[in-house]
Amino acid sequence: MPGDGTHAQLRRQVADAFEKVNGTHPMTEADDQYVDQHYAPLEEVCAAAAVDPDEVRGHALAGRLPLPSYLRSDGTEMVHRDYLQLAGTAGGVERLRAWFLAQPWPSVSEAEEEWGAYLSGQYVCLKSVTPATIRRKAQLVGAIQAAVAAPEPGSPDWRSHLHGLVDELDELEPPFTGYDVLRFDGPSSRTTCIDQVRERFPRT
Repeated sequence: MPGDGTHAQLRRQVADAFEKVNGTHPMTEADDQYVDQHYAPLEEVCAAAAVDPDEVRGHALAGRLPLPSYLRSDGTEMVHRDYLQLAGTAGGVERLRAWFLAQPWPSVSEAEEEWGAYLSGQYVCLKSVTPATIRRKAQLVGAIQAAVAAPEPGSPDWRSHLHGLVDELDELEPPFTGYDVLRFDGPSSRTTCIDQVRERFPRT
């Protein structure tokens, strides 16, 4: 097991990498409450899987596993509760990248781009981050944007189709928190593709 010094150093390195990706935006009490509800501490997830959290931190720093999705105001690394599940599906951390890239992406370049996005830890737009949910979210956002760009509000079929897309996206996405608006420098896809669309085009 790493000594206390190594443990503290790894946590500091993860925090530095997180800040490099996300910028410096202090977490509020409301942000902390949000991540406590929707995410789990890295240490807790690792304990449940019987793996060493410092080993996991090393993998994240080396680009083999994602960085945390959030750092609580007290510095706790917060991750999706199924954070380690994808590596298990792939047959281990060392096989994850090849498995991820081998999924049915539209192109090799998009596969590489999504791998980088996955490693950033910034896929907080999904309740569960997998190649399938990543692809489906992109498809839904594109379809919603296309429908809204050519609206037919008087058509029951168009309205039903639009709300079917929005409802499916709603199932994939968590609520988001104020911190996300700051780090992404703008509204979330939930705001633009769910909340605003429902407000602009009510069901009835």
